[in-house]
Amino acid sequence: MAVKEGEAQTSMLKSAGVEFLLSHEGQVPLSCIEGKTTCLFFSANWCRPCRSFTPQLVHLYTTLKAMQKNFEIVLISLDHDDNSFTDHFKSIPWLAVPFDVGVRRRLCSKFHIERLPSLIPLASHGMDIEEDAVKLVEDYRADAYPFGVKRRKELEAMDEAKRQGGKLEELLGREERDYLISRDGTKVLISELVGRTIGLYFGARWCPPCRSFTRTLKDAYNELRICESRILEIIFVSEDRDEDEFRSSLDEMPWLAIPYTDRTRHDLSRIFNVNGIPTLVIIGPDGKAVTTDGRAVIAKYGSVAFPFTESRAAEVEAALQKEGEGLPNQVKDPRHVHELKLDIAKAYVCDVCRSQGRHWVFSCDLCDFDLHPSCVEGIK
Repeated sequence: MAVKEGEAQTSMLKSAGVEFLLSHEGQVPLSCIEGKTTCLFFSANWCRPCRSFTPQLVHLYTTLKAMQKNFEIVLISLDHDDNSFTDHFKSIPWLAVPFDVGVRRRLCSKFHIERLPSLIPLASHGMDIEEDAVKLVEDYRADAYPFGVKRRKELEAMDEAKRQGGKLEELLGREERDYLISRDGTKVLISELVGRTIGLYFGARWCPPCRSFTRTLKDAYNELRICESRILEIIFVSEDRDEDEFRSSLDEMPWLAIPYTDRTRHDLSRIFNVNGIPTLVIIGPDGKAVTTDGRAVIAKYGSVAFPFTESRAAEVEAALQKEGEGLPNQVKDPRHVHELKLDIAKAYVCDVCRSQGRHWVFSCDLCDFDLHPSCVEGIK
């Protein structure tokens, strides 16, 4: 006799030795999950990644329940003993398989569980095993529903459309928010930024490299603001640990930011595959990504590389090389006792004119003395 689609999920559990499920009110029949989108949550209280992921899953569960989605989660505990399982179960709002080492061993084998936590959607027909949905939930939260490979591909296609679609308001805003904020609380409409070069700055106050790059970025930003035809708008995408840190970060920045409580911060990190900070993603005037490594371009060339395309960076590099070829490898200047050698630096202060320099410099190997090439006597 063929198994009905709604009974396929319970048949998989029965075959592993599960006779009933537990709710916080007591035993419930396996039939209570029939017809629902059901996920098996393999977890343990001793597992640190499980403890980190569980609050995200609780938020997803309560959100989907509030949306009246036909959805359920079933805990498969890998705790050490029944008391640990009981403590674990108290902290979650969903159902559980009764603690049984033999049952969990069979379920782990059936679903090929190799790591914790694992969140396995039960296929409605009871045959195929869907892929682990933990990363899907971490990346997309409630939007991950109803899970599975098909849903992941749909969401990835939506991310790609935002990344390449050229629609700034869709990328940076949400249905309930069409603005960005400044450090004084002013709201600036995203629509006002359309047609400009945008830098999405992913950073945090607790990160020393971010604090260093913020200074570099501010220099380039302020230099470009002087020239109205070369406007660069920076949008801070905070990776700070809390809103107080975010406020402290923004207080030192002259540009705009995504509100800290807005999930768009999380979405942008995923869309542009941000794996570390500081990161600067450059969006061109057409609304499409120019580079995800704007940090390297600005750190090396500064504002002169605007609008930070690969072709512009290549032009700047070629001009620097040509300039270097026209300079001597070493000079002797009467204002310094030692010989000065040609070098290249991201930034320095000339010891004659006292102005900041970048790139080519004549430096002393024996002491802290730098000369801009235009300040060396005899070089024009």
